[in-house]
Amino acid sequence: MTKTYFIINELLSWRAVLDIVLISAALFFLHRTLVRLGTWKILVGIGVAFLLFGLASLLDLAGIEWIFQNVSQVAVLALIVIFQPELRKILEKIVSLYGRSNAAPDQNLTQIVAESLWQLAGKKQGALIVYPGKEPIVEKISGGHEMSAEPSLPLIMSIFDPNSPGHDGAMIIDGHRLKKFGVRLPISQTSRLAEQYGTRHHAAMGLAEVTDALVLVVSEERGIVSAFNNGSMIVLHSPQEIIAQINQYQSKHGFRDIEPLTRINRRTTIQIGGSLLISLIFWTILVSSNKQVIERSITLPIDYTAPPEELLLVGDKIDEARVRIAGSRSAVDDFIMNQPSIKIDLSTMVEGTQTTLITAEHITDDTISFINSSPAQIEIKLVKIVKTAVPVKPQLVGSLPSEKKLKSVSVIPPEIEVFAQPVKKGDKPLSVSTTPVYLNLIQSDSRIFCKIIAPSTIQPVIKPWQDVEVIIEIENRN
Repeated sequence: MTKTYFIINELLSWRAVLDIVLISAALFFLHRTLVRLGTWKILVGIGVAFLLFGLASLLDLAGIEWIFQNVSQVAVLALIVIFQPELRKILEKIVSLYGRSNAAPDQNLTQIVAESLWQLAGKKQGALIVYPGKEPIVEKISGGHEMSAEPSLPLIMSIFDPNSPGHDGAMIIDGHRLKKFGVRLPISQTSRLAEQYGTRHHAAMGLAEVTDALVLVVSEERGIVSAFNNGSMIVLHSPQEIIAQINQYQSKHGFRDIEPLTRINRRTTIQIGGSLLISLIFWTILVSSNKQVIERSITLPIDYTAPPEELLLVGDKIDEARVRIAGSRSAVDDFIMNQPSIKIDLSTMVEGTQTTLITAEHITDDTISFINSSPAQIEIKLVKIVKTAVPVKPQLVGSLPSEKKLKSVSVIPPEIEVFAQPVKKGDKPLSVSTTPVYLNLIQSDSRIFCKIIAPSTIQPVIKPWQDVEVIIEIENRN
């Protein structure tokens, strides 16, 4: 009851409404674009995958969640690559909402086009006529010849005469004029049309799949007039049907008064309703799963801040701890993604051995709750240190070749300043060494740069440790 009340309360907020509306709009454009391009089955597969993920989140199925969390980022990149044409099409579709505003149609031109197509169909002469919509077609077409002519029946009939050089291409009608003829259209990349249809029909379908243009086609073999728009084909049986199809298209794309634009057909209503329903279900599952309080155990590294200058952390220190936390699923996931650590502040501690309990203060994240940790406490030992100079001893490994002997070994600088515990009476003098120098690899006098090796109880005055130079002189045996 509490969870249901929470979800309903969230739904009543303006942010939730805006979120659902924007997701619905994205789904609507995505669906329309994929249906036009013939790749809608992939969208169904993605939807099923998201549904499985939502159910896995609600039922707390750790295996499925792990798979989605580890595969999702790679999958998103793969989908961007796979759906690059579709994503571009969606962006073009959104931009086209604010496209050009078209003037009122010329009914005389519509009558001429319908009569021309019907006469060409009667003669079984092929034709392709394109009415561009709000989406640009310049990048989709190629070739052709520029023209700017007043439309007339004889002109259109002559353009598509079999003896005309441009009769195999398409004619573009823009505004009230004939703008171009002999244009090549992109061939359809889907299998929507049967193989029995020729190149004209596949070219018309190709342009109708990637733009919102209306393409009218006359079949050379059958003498039939067809209209292509939004990836679908309609056969037209009379000049009146051709005129009605052109007028319907122009009213939909802003050529006519705004009143017809308010009419939404049943198919579009179903698509909008379906987008809203899917968005609502997706949002509800997402909110429910993200707000669900869960517990999780994770291993965190322990970061020790620097102690006061006169003190040094010595002994075996614990580098990590197993921590159990609780919070909403989204908060816990975000916490883990941020690569957290347990921070132990040594700057306020004093000399000696002391015990520090691991608490929520050491995690510094207000979005999750700290339950416990293993180990529950850390023993810290700080000792007083002084500044002193210690010798640098070269670490020689192996022996020289038999015919060579060591003449001298020196280190520059011979000693360095460090922070260390005061040497007590009877203790071994402090020193540091170099990284190994392998004598069996030396054939002549050499100068080798080495790093410093020192116990944890000795720290450099100037961090990090400086490099030193080992000078080796050798000579031949007598």
